[in-house]
Formats: sequence, C-alpha cells, structure tokens
Amino acid sequence: MTIWSVIGSGVAGLAVASEMVSRGAQVQVFDPGGPPGAHGCSWWAGGMLAPWCEYENAEEPVMRLGQTALDWWAARTQVQRCGTLVVANPRDLPDLRRFARSTEAFVEVDQSKIAELEPDLHDFPKGLHFAQEAHLDPRQALHDLYRQLQDQGVVFHRKLAPSRLENAIDCRGLHAREVLHDLRGVKGEMLVIRCPEVTLTRPVRLLHPRMPLYIVPRSDGVYMLGATMIESEDSSRITARSMLELLSAAYALNPAFGEAEVLEIGVDLRPAFPDNLPRIRRLGHMIYANGLYRHGYLLAPALAQGVADLALENKHSEMVDEDRA
Repeated sequence: MTIWSVIGSGVAGLAVASEMVSRGAQVQVFDPGGPPGAHGCSWWAGGMLAPWCEYENAEEPVMRLGQTALDWWAARTQVQRCGTLVVANPRDLPDLRRFARSTEAFVEVDQSKIAELEPDLHDFPKGLHFAQEAHLDPRQALHDLYRQLQDQGVVFHRKLAPSRLENAIDCRGLHAREVLHDLRGVKGEMLVIRCPEVTLTRPVRLLHPRMPLYIVPRSDGVYMLGATMIESEDSSRITARSMLELLSAAYALNPAFGEAEVLEIGVDLRPAFPDNLPRIRRLGHMIYANGLYRHGYLLAPALAQGVADLALENKHSEMVDEDRA
C-alpha cells in the first residue's frame, strides 16, 4: 500500500493528514519540531471560523470554501457555534455600514440586542450579528488532530523528512520558500490576556480606523486579542504601537480590560502568496500545500480536501495552481 508522507505538523499538515486518513490513505508525518507548540504559526491563531466576516476584505473563495470548515472541524474538535458580533463606536458607524456592504449572512442589531447577546459590552448603538459563524480553541484543535491521528496509526517522525521522498506533501509554510519563490511572510501580532471580570461568549470584532480588533474567548476568563497584519518579515518582537493599539481597543470594548493580566505575547509570520489565497502545486513527486495567510483554520479543511482529491484521485480543485504544477 502506498504510504503518503506529510511534511509539517501545523494546521495545514495535520488537516491534510486527517483528510487523507479519512479517505483510507496510509500516512506518516515528518516535523523536527515535534508535537504542536509555540514553534508553529498555527499556535498563535485566533481560531475564528468566520467566512462571512472575512469576506469583508478577502476574495470570494474565502467565504465560499471557508464554509466547509464549520462541520469539518466539528467532527474533530470542539466548536462553539455562537456566531460573531461586529460593533463600532458611534463615531465609527460609517465603518460599520461599509463592513455591512462588503459581507453577507448577518442581521443588524441595536443596543438592546447587543446587550442581550453580550451583557458586558456597553455603549455600542449598532452592530452586526453573524449567527452562523463559530470559533474553536486552535491549540486544543491541534492537539485533538494530533492525538486522533496517532490513534489511527499515523507515525510522527520528529526529524527532517528524507531528501528523496515519493508521494510526499509539503505543508511547511514559509520553510518551503526555497521552492515556492512567490511565498512571503506577513507579520501578525497577538496577545493572550486574562480578565475574569468580563464575560464574552463569542468572538467580537471592534471596527476602528487605525487597527480593527478581534477578541476571541477561550475559557476561565482568558481571551485572545488580535491581530495585526504587517507587510514585514521581522518576527522577533511586537511593536509598542501594536501592543498599545490592541490593549486600547480592548479597553474600548469594556474598561475592565484595563485590569487584565497579559499572559502571552505572540509574534509570527503567516505564509501568503501574492493574492493571499492558498495554492496546491505538484512538482515532481512532491505536492505543495501552502499560503493560508490569515485564514489558517478557516481554509485548512478546503485545502486538505483539495490535496486529497489531487493525491488520491488526480482530481484538480480550484486551489491547484495549473500554471506552476
């Protein structure tokens, strides 16, 4: 039986391995970093399954293919289907109207409905509720996939993949740039804070002219604040400006966030192609699956399905880059 080798165990690699195994393939995974952890870009994600919100500044395939993610992840890890709430301060209501014109699948909500959905939000006169959207804990999702694959007989090799592998799928993100020359890194910065005084049940996006913020609830009063998108490949530090903007935006949601404890500061580089859409390329014996940009958990299922279609059925999905394959 053919053994498929997946290189990389971030969200792309684990999703590809999971999809391949679900179709009866025999899979092994190579990653010198070992199990999921802070060494991987996927560790620092927000975990929002928000295809309609993301359509505000993304191409149409992000909205359409991203809808696959909700049920795909729900079959593998815990998914919170509470929707997404988008709000703006009174002076920024034109931004809310612009957001509404650029998106779909929402209902407009007034101040009383916002208070009903999230009692700890104050003074927001209008908002948009995307009831079909969901979120997950990305770290728990990675661990769940990893454990499930081990239980299904997938062998994880904590080492570099051999230089000559047949039937291999490269999911290494920016580490594949020596082959995928049009791949670039986009800097993202995020914070993890603890604030038991505030209770939010769903991701909240605050529209702001300088830095739109999203805040995603984890558990036990822990929240992820994110995230910047900076055309820079310096992943060594967060800037003072970014930290100030993230914390100020959180404070604008609820002043109690001013007393929050900062638990983690995350900085990493998202792999992206020029159009910010993922690509599947077949070069020789290697299939490359890359370019998830800021849509890692949202588009990883569709990317994995496209890889499995190509690898197992020689079926070309729209993500396959015909010009370079």
